[in-house]
Amino acid sequence: MHIPDGFLDAKTLALTGALSAGGLAVAARQVNRTLPRNKIPLMGLGAAFVFAAQMLNFPVAGGTSGHLLGGVLAGVLLGPGAAAIVIACVLLVQALLFSDGGVLALGANIFNMAFIGAMVGYTIYRTVFRFLPGLRGRIAAVFFAAWCSTVLASLTCAGELALSGTLAPAVVFPAMLGTHALIGIGEGLITSLVILTIARTRPDLLEQETAPATRGTGWEFLAFGLVIALGLAIFVSPYACAWPDGLDKVAQQFGFEGRAATLIKTWIPDYKMPGISSEGIATAVAGAIGTLIMFGLACVVGRVLVRTGEPRKTTD
Repeated sequence: MHIPDGFLDAKTLALTGALSAGGLAVAARQVNRTLPRNKIPLMGLGAAFVFAAQMLNFPVAGGTSGHLLGGVLAGVLLGPGAAAIVIACVLLVQALLFSDGGVLALGANIFNMAFIGAMVGYTIYRTVFRFLPGLRGRIAAVFFAAWCSTVLASLTCAGELALSGTLAPAVVFPAMLGTHALIGIGEGLITSLVILTIARTRPDLLEQETAPATRGTGWEFLAFGLVIALGLAIFVSPYACAWPDGLDKVAQQFGFEGRAATLIKTWIPDYKMPGISSEGIATAVAGAIGTLIMFGLACVVGRVLVRTGEPRKTTD
């Protein structure tokens, strides 16, 4: 659902950019006040996993693919503010290094995926979880929230396209909704599986409301998680579905894909490492580099935002 440059007009870019800048300022303040310092490595791991997982497009229907957005996953593990920061970091790296999403459209993509996808999705998760306690209730809440986050983010994207005059509202809303309602099922399944695995292995990471975070993330958990993320990027991403994702398919179907523009020359365009003749190896190398960059960047951002080492109460 990464919007490229050229799809949105100047007023929509300015509006979404301003909203995202203000939202990130609020998210950064929340992280500074609530995130325990020993959870900073989990920000890095979350960013690395979301980046790697977003390379794994899965087939949906009708020649369309989808990929994980990851907002609800990050929100359940880190809280809404940190989740928004993590998703924004992923989108920034994707736009500047991999030509995935526009540079001018970065504000729109952050608004759709970091705020609608992560923060609104997290709010839905918390609301449902209050009525469905226990592990089964948590997984049900995660699945529903992840599905909703995908659908709501697609509707926001549709609204931006309509506001820009790219496609008529009566056309773009049904088209985006129909495609992403199916993609949301994959989002829900992937997110639920990851949270279930964490609940079985490190349930303390999911109990941020009931107890202060006195135990760190643990180097074993971090190492294991980073190995999984690297494994996905290196061994699975070269075989990801090559079909266009939901937004690209809508653009092709209604004839505005030609409006996409690349404004800057990126280091690793289209997730293919330059200078490597094998397309699979080029993708694997690009994925590994991106995953490591994301881990390091999110950890650095977390350390900048969380200025003290005192335990803080967080909201799950």
